[in-house]
Amino acid sequence: MSGFRPGLLPTLLVLAMLPMLVWLGFWQLERGEQKRDLLARQEARQQAAPLSPEQIESSAQPAFSRVHLQGRFDAEHSFLLDSRTRDGQVGVELLQPFHDELSDRWVMVNRGWIPWPDRRVPPAFDTPAQSLKLAAWVYVPPGKPFIFSHRTAEGWPRLINHVDIEAMWQQAGREGVIHELRLEPGPSAYRADWAITSMRPSQHLGYAVQWFAMAAALLALFIYFGVHQAREKHSDDDESNPCRP
Repeated sequence: MSGFRPGLLPTLLVLAMLPMLVWLGFWQLERGEQKRDLLARQEARQQAAPLSPEQIESSAQPAFSRVHLQGRFDAEHSFLLDSRTRDGQVGVELLQPFHDELSDRWVMVNRGWIPWPDRRVPPAFDTPAQSLKLAAWVYVPPGKPFIFSHRTAEGWPRLINHVDIEAMWQQAGREGVIHELRLEPGPSAYRADWAITSMRPSQHLGYAVQWFAMAAALLALFIYFGVHQAREKHSDDDESNPCRP
């Protein structure tokens, strides 16, 4: 095509980058749709009737299901999930075994976030000794976390760097439900402002628009450069041709 000469290197760059930019745009759209589905499922489960620990164990998809419990915390086996932040502050999340008297099941309850500004001093928390009625919901992580090392401190309370419910039950010497239950705000909870997603669906849409805009800009520059190069080539040919008037 004589009117379009982009050159080999720009062509190779566009062939490498354009599909990637378009793929990233569609990937962000897909992630946004997944987040919308996740939030819709969470809303539906929150509106549904609460489940019992037995129903959680038998459910194929228990995520976000509400749970009502009645019983006591095990104050001797507390887990501190390290490196949790709120409003720029570093702290831990407190997870404790809870014996549900109605079902005679043990469940692992996350009571929320506690600040830990000074690592030389253990984080302060207390455990109610009396029987309690709790409202919680089932948290199922979207995937396995990327862990650099499986660090587990000795003694109690025990510092952990990720939640592995089955391993935690083994360390506590108990058998229990293998899902984390996150406590709803209440007298027995610490800071329980749980984030369902790290990014809103609208943010994914914004990122998708940016990727598509970059792809369009790259394609426009490629076309402009190719046409401009062809015109310069045509002009040089005219000047070097002695037969042209």
